[in-house]
Amino acid sequence: MPKMKTKSSAKKRFKVTASGRIKAGQAGKRHGMIKRTRKFIRDARGTTILCKADENIVKTYMPYNR
Repeated sequence: MPKMKTKSSAKKRFKVTASGRIKAGQAGKRHGMIKRTRKFIRDARGTTILCKADENIVKTYMPYNR
C-alpha cells in the first residue's frame, strides 16, 4: 500500500497539539483594520484552536499528524 499524501498547504498552516487538537492562525487580520474594533484586533492576536467540525476536515489533509 503506498503512503498517503499530506496536503502541503495544510502542513504550512496548521499544527497539532499534544492533546490532538488543531492550532491555527487567527483569520481576518490581513487588511481592513480601520473598520475592525479594538476588541477584535486584541482578541485576534496569536493563534487559536479550531472547533471540532473544522478539526475533522483538517485532520483528513494530514493523515500522519494524529
